[in-house]
Amino acid sequence: MKVGFIGLGVMGGHMARHLAGRYDLTVFDVDSAKIATLETAGPPGDGTLSGTEPSTGARGAASVAAVGAACDLVLLSLPSSEIVERVVAGDGGLLLHMDPGGAVIDTSTTEPTVTKRIAARLAERGIGFLDAPVSGGEGGARAATLSIMVGGPAELFDRCKPVLEVLGASVVRVGEVGAGEVAKLVNNMIVGCTFAAIAESFALGRKMGLDVEELYQAIRGGWAASAVLDVAAPGIIARNFTPGGTVDLHFKDIGYALSLARGQNVPTPMTAVVDEIFKAARASGRGPQAQHVIIELWEELLGLA
Repeated sequence: MKVGFIGLGVMGGHMARHLAGRYDLTVFDVDSAKIATLETAGPPGDGTLSGTEPSTGARGAASVAAVGAACDLVLLSLPSSEIVERVVAGDGGLLLHMDPGGAVIDTSTTEPTVTKRIAARLAERGIGFLDAPVSGGEGGARAATLSIMVGGPAELFDRCKPVLEVLGASVVRVGEVGAGEVAKLVNNMIVGCTFAAIAESFALGRKMGLDVEELYQAIRGGWAASAVLDVAAPGIIARNFTPGGTVDLHFKDIGYALSLARGQNVPTPMTAVVDEIFKAARASGRGPQAQHVIIELWEELLGLA
């Protein structure tokens, strides 16, 4: 099978590297330096290169169209619904260059309405589609332990599952096209609310004189334990807000979730508050930083900065 990967960012670069160790892989990104990194990278590991590792064998492509023409299966890891739709169905997109019988897997967080529209257009040309957004952050992408939520036809899922299992520890089909994206938006609602709860509660602890590291050690074994806590608390302690995920991307995902909820007349008051918190963080210039940077909003308000 000839596999393509488009979008070699924080998540996609690691994911593509794992696939390059298993498949005949062609890659593309608008940043040519990222293509070059995949062409010369060694086998999956800690993400560092000594210059002596064997090449993964990934080949760089000059365009999206070139990936589509060369590959039977193309995976996407892109930052927004608009970009996903343009890569698939825009000028020079995959729609016009992949052969019937091929398939596209979108691992991005994309609006379900866009996902369904893309799938319908691909189906007209006999090209399959799975929405397969991922959760687990950069660490999960690096270690190939992502949780992957998949929407699409069962037969296509079964055919593509071995590829996805190279990337994730959990690969679950949750329904037809669009269902994977709904599951990811639910996931990101929970994650966003958890980041906000950690920020305001840790700020209260600091205000009352608690040491943040001792606080984390005290609560991490109880019901407050979570994967989000284990990312946020060490980052807050070390004052390390280097992404992983970013405020900007999570704000985008929360917006998708709120739009979906409004369309279904589902009240989402907690998520709406989190949307405003992330909006405030972006307004203060913190959009490119990791989500737990939102604690600084409370620290400044409380004179703890």
